Amino acid sequence: MKKTFVAFLSAMALTVSVQAQKKSGAIQYQTSIDPVAMAEASGFPISEEMKARMPKSIKANYELLYNATNASFMPVVETEDSNSGGGQQGMGRMMMRFGGIGGGNKEYYYTFADQKVVEVFDLMDTTYVMPTKLAVNVVNPNIGRPNNGGNQNQSTSAVQFLNVPPTIEVIKSDETKKIVNLNCNKVTIKTIRKATVLGMEKDITDETVLWYTNDLGFSFSPDPNLWTEGAVLAIEKKGGGMLATSIEYRGVSAKDVSAPKKAIAITPEQYQAKQAAMMARFRNNGNRQGGAMRVN
Repeated sequence: MKKTFVAFLSAMALTVSVQAQKKSGAIQYQTSIDPVAMAEASGFPISEEMKARMPKSIKANYELLYNATNASFMPVVETEDSNSGGGQQGMGRMMMRFGGIGGGNKEYYYTFADQKVVEVFDLMDTTYVMPTKLAVNVVNPNIGRPNNGGNQNQSTSAVQFLNVPPTIEVIKSDETKKIVNLNCNKVTIKTIRKATVLGMEKDITDETVLWYTNDLGFSFSPDPNLWTEGAVLAIEKKGGGMLATSIEYRGVSAKDVSAPKKAIAITPEQYQAKQAAMMARFRNNGNRQGGAMRVN
């Protein structure tokens, strides 16, 4: 009886020790997108010449560092694509930045207690910090698009989303699977947007699948706009996705998961205005080059 009790205590101590070890660590993620499919799904017009210049696939790696209270998420290597050459690599960086998977060149800092997120990024040689929060938040796809005479409901694109709130449905599933040896549940975020397609008003439906785990004991998503609960280990959407590829339980210092203090605060509205201005300059540079997109 005494031996059984001692064995039980040893097993309990081992379990507590393992759980304590899981309170900090590093998770590696990889994104993979088809830039043509992603652009077309977003309603951007893609000419055959432009398609020939674009890479067939783009991959990039990211790392999540976390401890008991905070986390950081950022790119760890240069974006890679299926073609070689500086032009294709520049296109890869642009698509990762505006494609909505991963963070492009952004860094994210998470506070678990209140599910707050801080985005840190460089824009036009200035470092900005923008507060946000984990949630289901569908970004306006019209940001940065051309318009005619200031009318936001008209565009040179064959598909133009109307400036009305989309219908959002969160669909939970009983389907489960293991990702990096953690139990994951499936949830689908379904959005229906009003749009004009070749001048005719239609509903455009899009679905994004999230795989999340509650085994880690904190809330996280590589995309703060795509989160329902738990720690998201995979995102599957039209044109690409993101997947956790490995996990290592180890010590992580507070410095590694704390946002930099020297940065200029910016609101989401101010960021959207700057993004639209940057896209307009990008588009004008392309027009001056005979319609070809140019990426530095």
